Amino acid sequence: MDQKAGAQIGVRAFVQSLVILFALMMIAGILTLVVPAGHYTRLDVDGRQTIDPASFHFIDRPDYPIWRWFVAPLEVLGSSSGLVVIIIIIVLFFAGGAFAVLDKTGTIKAFIGGIVRRYRQRKYLLLMLVSLAFMFLGAALGTLEEVVLLVPVMIALSYSLGWDALVGLGMSILATNMGFSAAISNPYTLGVSQQLAGLPLFSGVWLRILIFIVIYALFIYFLSSYARRIDRDPQVSLVYQEDRAERLKYQHYEQAFSEESPLQNRAILFFGLFLILILVVMLAGPFVPFISDYALPLVGVLFLVGGLGAGLLSGAGGRTVWKGLVEGLGGLAPSVPLILMAASIRYIIDSGGVTDTILHAAAGMFTHLGSYPAALVVYALALGIEFFIASGSAKAFLMMPIVLPLADLVGVTRQTAVLAYIFGDGFSNLAYPTNPLLLICLGLTVVSYPKWIRWTAKLWLWVALATLVFLAVAVAVHYGPF
Repeated sequence: MDQKAGAQIGVRAFVQSLVILFALMMIAGILTLVVPAGHYTRLDVDGRQTIDPASFHFIDRPDYPIWRWFVAPLEVLGSSSGLVVIIIIIVLFFAGGAFAVLDKTGTIKAFIGGIVRRYRQRKYLLLMLVSLAFMFLGAALGTLEEVVLLVPVMIALSYSLGWDALVGLGMSILATNMGFSAAISNPYTLGVSQQLAGLPLFSGVWLRILIFIVIYALFIYFLSSYARRIDRDPQVSLVYQEDRAERLKYQHYEQAFSEESPLQNRAILFFGLFLILILVVMLAGPFVPFISDYALPLVGVLFLVGGLGAGLLSGAGGRTVWKGLVEGLGGLAPSVPLILMAASIRYIIDSGGVTDTILHAAAGMFTHLGSYPAALVVYALALGIEFFIASGSAKAFLMMPIVLPLADLVGVTRQTAVLAYIFGDGFSNLAYPTNPLLLICLGLTVVSYPKWIRWTAKLWLWVALATLVFLAVAVAVHYGPF
C-alpha cells in the first residue's frame, strides 16, 4: 500500500479532538453566564502587554448571546489575535508540506541510510549516531509522524545487528519523540507557543540545547544498556519469542539502505544549507528587530523552499514532489478546524468578560504556592490534555492564552511556561494508549502496548526527574528574556 507522505491526522483522533474541543467551547460559553465579569488593567512594559496584578475589579456583564458560541471559531479570525492564528496555520502548512516532500522523495531515508552505510561495522557507534539523527529531526525540525515509514526499516536494521524490535523502535520513533520533546527549534510546539507568548522566536536556546544533551545522554544510556544485555543473552529480550518468527518478514527492508544516490546526497546538502539559514534566523532573531518580527513566517518559507528544492534535486521527479506536497497539506488540513476551535475557547470567555475573573481566582491559589509549583501545574495540564488531544499546535492555542497571563501574575516567566508546556505535550506522546501514532508504530511490530510500557517505564521516570530539575532551574534563573 502506498502510504501518504507527511503527518496524517487519523479520523478517530480528529473526531475525538473535535468532540472534546466542542465540549470545552460549550463549557466556556456556560462560564460566561455563571461567572461574574471582571477586568485587569493592561500595561505596556518594554513593548509587551502585561497585567497590573493590583487592578482587578468587577464589571457589568457584556452582551454576548449564546448563538455566538457556535460561530466563535470563525469570529476568532477577525479578532485581535486573528492575524497570529492565520500566520501560524500558514507556517505549519509550509513546514508540513516541506517534510512531506522530503518523505515522499526518500530524502529523509537517504539521510539516515548514509549514516548506516558508513558506520555499520561499529554497531554501538551506529546506534548512537542513528538515534542522534532521529532526535535531531524531532528537536530541530519537528519531525514525528513522518518517521512511521522508517520504523520497519530500522527494525530490520536492529534485527541485522543482533537486537530486537524494541531497539528498532527505540532508535527511530522513540528517539524522534525524545528530540521533539526536547525542542530546539521545533516549529509545531516551540514556534507556535513562543509566537503566542510574544517571545522572540526560538529564544532561550542555551537551556534547550542543554536539555537536548541531557535527554540524549539519558536516552542513549537506556537504549544501549538494553542492547548490550541482548548481546550477552538474546533471551533477555522482552519480545524474544515473538521476534523469532518476525525476523524473516523484515529482511527485504535492509535493501533500503544498501545503495547510495548522488542525487539524494545533493538534495541532503541543499536542504542542509537551508537548515543553516534557519539557524541563522534563530540566532539573529533576538538581536535584530526586523528578523524577530518576521522570524516565524521566514522560517516557514525557508522550510518550504528548502524542502521543495531538495525534492526536485533528489531525482524523484516533479510529479512526486507535487504529490508529496499535496499529501502533506492534505494531511494537515484537519488541524485547521482544531486550531480554530482551540483558539475560540479563549475568545468566548474574553467576549463574555470572564477571563480576568478566572485569572484572578487562579492567581489567588497559585501565588501562595510559589513559582515552581505554578510551573508544575502547567506541566501537569499539558500532560492531562495530551491524553485527549494529540495535536500539539491545537493544545498550544488552547493552553497558552490562559496560562501566559497566569504566569505573569504568579511570577513565572513566559519562557518557563512555554518550556513546561513543551515537556508535557511532547514526552507523553509515546506513553498514552490514546495516541494514534504510538498505536500505528506498535501495529507495525510484534510489540504489545503492555510490553512497550514495561520497557519504557524506567526511561519515562528518568525523563520526568530530569524535566522537573530543568523546570526548577528555569524558575531559579528567571528563564527569559521574560
